[in-house]
Amino acid sequence: MNNPSFWENPALARDVLTRAKYLKGLLEPQDDILSRLDAADEMLTLAADENETSIIDDIGAEASRTIAEIDSLELKLVLSGKYDPFNAYLAVQAGAGGTESCDWAAMLVRMYSRYAESRGWKVKLVDSSPNEEAGFRSATLFIEGDFVYGYLFGEIGVHRLVRISPFDANHRRHTSFASVDITPEVEDREIEIDPADLRIETHRSSGAGGQHVNMTDSAVRIIHVPSGIVVNCQDERSQHRNRDIAMKILRSRLVALKEKERQEELASLSGEKALIAWGSQIRSYVLQPYQMVKDLRTSCETSQADDVLNGKLDPFIRSFLRWRLGRNQCTMDGRSDGAPRKE
Repeated sequence: MNNPSFWENPALARDVLTRAKYLKGLLEPQDDILSRLDAADEMLTLAADENETSIIDDIGAEASRTIAEIDSLELKLVLSGKYDPFNAYLAVQAGAGGTESCDWAAMLVRMYSRYAESRGWKVKLVDSSPNEEAGFRSATLFIEGDFVYGYLFGEIGVHRLVRISPFDANHRRHTSFASVDITPEVEDREIEIDPADLRIETHRSSGAGGQHVNMTDSAVRIIHVPSGIVVNCQDERSQHRNRDIAMKILRSRLVALKEKERQEELASLSGEKALIAWGSQIRSYVLQPYQMVKDLRTSCETSQADDVLNGKLDPFIRSFLRWRLGRNQCTMDGRSDGAPRKE
């Protein structure tokens, strides 16, 4: 960074700064922990020499704090992927089931928005396809903050809801599905897109948005022919702005597709099962006849379903990161081993 030519390539400089910030976030806490362990060792020797039990109590309290910090630092080591520090696009797609599934998709959009806000991240709805009666057929959030993609990567997959339907006059229990996809925001230089591979269409926006939005062809749909990826953006008033956002989303999805193919290739070479299989059910949210949210990969579960739907996702996200480390641990409902609860 002290090289006079460092800023000649701004994009590369930003990558270096991001990497430096990540490494600094690992090294400084590690140095602090090591120095405190040395101090605790000296205090322990002093306590043994002078038979001071009060000092031992202080060391125990300090050890508990240090263990928590080591655990947090260990989780940061998982977030070492190329795209983990990046902002991300989170897309929710309603499954089969009509209004019931569309309402579930809207509940997930709200849940992730609440979670992002609780972490101090910025959230913006960049595209949505509202259902006529309630909810979204699909919606895309842009989430901006530190390590958004790294933390939310484990949310990719199918989410299942079981509840008494508010849209069923007979109050029957319904099961709904919605899929969640996460892709990193990337620079234009990250991936080359041949304009000849694109089919770009414009159309009028649907849903609420005012006279200007609904009466002009401001919505943009981009089809990437080789991959079959379709991106739609209609939430901005300007067609030019919608096109820019759609291209950003397309780049992010192409990068995610490329990364998924690389992971599958590595998994096949090593004979291991891929970490994430698109379309797999990862979590169940049961609201009736009892309340239970359970991650089917890590066995992390809680009976506080309302808290989870209000954005309290940290235990699930942390248990997934530990799962990737080979240390499956869930801290909800007083259970620390991630083992399923026996009813």
